[in-house]
Amino acid sequence: QVQLVEFGGGLVQSGGSLRLSCVASGFTFSQSGMRWYRHTPGTERRVIATISDGGLITTYADSVKGRFTISRDNLRNTVYLQMNSLKPEDTAVYYCNTGPTPLGAWGQGTQVTVSS
Repeated sequence: QVQLVEFGGGLVQSGGSLRLSCVASGFTFSQSGMRWYRHTPGTERRVIATISDGGLITTYADSVKGRFTISRDNLRNTVYLQMNSLKPEDTAVYYCNTGPTPLGAWGQGTQVTVSS
């Protein structure tokens, strides 16, 4: 059974930092590319960061490039998102999933709220 559990979100002031974590189970994590997505009401869920199965290749959406860093620990089946210099427009629910094709199951996500 696939499970994705995201945590680490919260309320932070503009310019602050948060580190999100996503613990995965039920599939071969070490052989799966992973992605962080975010969703705000009225919009589609969007990919903001990707990482290859071995962790050597990462990509970022322009909106977060230079501020966010994706990483992974294949021994812990965990993918991370370090978010620095947060802006109010980063407010969203953040999810992880595999990439390029997400698994059918999604976690509950973790809410990030950035106050101005």
